[in-house]
Amino acid sequence: MPYVNFKITREGATAEQKAELIRGATDLLQRVLNKNPKTTVVVIDEVETDNWGIGGEVVTTLRRQNAAK
Repeated sequence: MPYVNFKITREGATAEQKAELIRGATDLLQRVLNKNPKTTVVVIDEVETDNWGIGGEVVTTLRRQNAAK
């Protein structure tokens, strides 16, 4: 029973985009590893940018800095 966990920042991924990720991950596991789609679990966790850091910086701060450029 494969379990896939996507963690993305909460920045507006649509329900359609999330559904496509779920379908795509399920299809990939079926095609590459011959896993049963009926037992494949896909979870998408959305994390606030204040709770996500890259290179020692909070993503919210990085997004503001990039927007100002």
